[in-house]
Amino acid sequence: MKIIISGGGTGGHIFPAIAIANELKSRFNLPYLSGAGQAVELLFVGANDRMEMEKVPQAGYPIIGLNVAGIQRQINFKNIIKNLQLPFKLVRSLLQALQIIKDFEPDIVVGVGGYASGPILWAAQRKKIPTLIQEQNSFAGITNKRLGKNALKICIAYQEVAQYFPKEKIVLTGNPVRKDILNADMLRLPALTFFKLHPEKKTILVIGGSLGARSINEAVEEHLVKIEQAGHQLIWQTGKNFSTQIHNSAFKVYNFIAEMHWAYAAADIVISRAGALSVSELCIVGKPVILVPSPNVSEDHQTKNAMALVHKNAAILVKDNEASEKLVNTALNLLRDAEKCRNLTINLKQLAKPKATEEIVDEILKLIG
Repeated sequence: MKIIISGGGTGGHIFPAIAIANELKSRFNLPYLSGAGQAVELLFVGANDRMEMEKVPQAGYPIIGLNVAGIQRQINFKNIIKNLQLPFKLVRSLLQALQIIKDFEPDIVVGVGGYASGPILWAAQRKKIPTLIQEQNSFAGITNKRLGKNALKICIAYQEVAQYFPKEKIVLTGNPVRKDILNADMLRLPALTFFKLHPEKKTILVIGGSLGARSINEAVEEHLVKIEQAGHQLIWQTGKNFSTQIHNSAFKVYNFIAEMHWAYAAADIVISRAGALSVSELCIVGKPVILVPSPNVSEDHQTKNAMALVHKNAAILVKDNEASEKLVNTALNLLRDAEKCRNLTINLKQLAKPKATEEIVDEILKLIG
């Protein structure tokens, strides 16, 4: 049995892909899923120079990179040149994808979003190989809309996205998440010990996605004194492109938090971007959350993800351009409002899909037969 999983660009695409691979590994009780002659052979396809080329091998899986890129949305001379190169990169990546399909001969190709999933799904469909799309957001992008017409199954995380795909192909599964966060709400005290924080103080967790979020980072940095004066603690993932000088033992600052299950467990409230994976994890963790959607994403899908929760009174939204003025004050007010926190937690947990990974793997295996 040969399976290709394709996608990447951000942690929101990479970690679900790895979660699916890990479930396949667990399901067949195998030490690994690569190498010719194994019962299951797995191959990742990503985009060159993106973080999947590092994270996937770290997880123990082989990966091939395509020379593909996305549209640069910020207008400047450098990005204009990059966008002019896109048609040539696309043609080259399509030819690469066809060659990968020919060489690997997969039984199925699974697309989880990101630059690389388009070419390899297209190539598989052209060769009549079964494809499954895992649509993570509440709004479908152009690529998935088009490829969804020929996919055999589409696993969605939000009911709102069903309108963009053929009804008979849809399965509502939720998004794959890391298994180590499933019991985060039971681990508060050991998590605080892990971060060397005080058990009687409230803790704010700030996460801007795997690449960071400048507006969130700048808003938090601007109002650190307010957080300190309120007597609260901070766990802050800034991303690798933002640095700040902190001289307070109650403020723990990291470029990247590998032990995210401990961070979720230690938090009383969370400030986060509204990427699909982040939202799915937050529903399972059930901590009161303030979402700051990124404006720099296709079809403004993070706002749509956030509003899917806000409409159910399961999250608070602060606009990106209002973060400097409102974000920290909103967080401090939320920490004072125990009833609001309780209601957000109840409503969030009702949206959780903790068995998403298992259900997606079930669909993959059904298609392989």
